Amino acid sequence: MVHHKQQQASLSSQSGFTIIESLVAILVVAILLTAIAPVIVLSVATRVQAKRIETATDAAKSYIDGVRSGTITAPNSPITNSTDIAAYAAPTAGSLTCTANAYCTSPANNLYCVSLDGNNCTTTSTNNFVIQAIRYNKATVTSGGTTTNIVDPTKGYQLGIRVYRADGFSSDGGVLKNAPSKQPTFTGGGGDRKTPLVEITTEITKGVTFSDFCDRLRQPSPTPSPSPAPPAQSQCS
Repeated sequence: MVHHKQQQASLSSQSGFTIIESLVAILVVAILLTAIAPVIVLSVATRVQAKRIETATDAAKSYIDGVRSGTITAPNSPITNSTDIAAYAAPTAGSLTCTANAYCTSPANNLYCVSLDGNNCTTTSTNNFVIQAIRYNKATVTSGGTTTNIVDPTKGYQLGIRVYRADGFSSDGGVLKNAPSKQPTFTGGGGDRKTPLVEITTEITKGVTFSDFCDRLRQPSPTPSPSPAPPAQSQCS
């Protein structure tokens, strides 16, 4: 009778990972992901914020072009007191009644809804913008010893633009802000909803001549002094 001897397979010390080795590998990967996660989040948030500001700038330029061409009616917000564009009050938060690509009725009628998704601007809109438009052109009139600042409708005017996020008009998170507050392009989160994305001041002409611009831009005559006075910025007459 022939007897067959069964050979036992030898176990190799490198046949696979042990449970402890697998746990160590998982721990190392977790530490690496924890280290680079903030960098990834910061990069993505900054890119989204920069794109939002770029889109808001395009919206402001389109609005200005619309006002200049007459496609969009000039804002009903003339400044008649000593306030200038920079100090003009920010809109009131808490309500927003706006039809897409039209002026709002609440909280003010000099707010214009720029709709990117085709819907009306609401306090929950995350894609749409609201433009606060400020018209400024004061002329000084003196009558009976009293000096009054009025808006001269026969000449051009300065147009101040502030672009806010529509969801910034929500009642939560505080009040809306104006200059010098402005949203930064570099951010680690969603940005401040209450501050303007873009602020622009431009000139809207209306039947003006070169002499009108000369008078508006002329530097006041300097007070005589022993030292030479700087030349005026405008020499037109």
